[in-house]
Amino acid sequence: MILKIVQTGDPVLREPARPLTPGEIVAPEIQQLIELMRETMRDAPGVGLAAPQVGVPLQLAVIEDI
Repeated sequence: MILKIVQTGDPVLREPARPLTPGEIVAPEIQQLIELMRETMRDAPGVGLAAPQVGVPLQLAVIEDI
């Protein structure tokens, strides 16, 4: 499943992003979000994607440069 990347002007891009606790990072829901973000980033194509770019106000990013 590919996530929708929000466009310039979307309110989520101006919201403060919330940090994640170590416990949240290992939670299945966040791990699933990370996988979906990776798939979305690769499909874009890109080398990085932040959670707010897919409408999720969390301090989370995936980066990959191969």
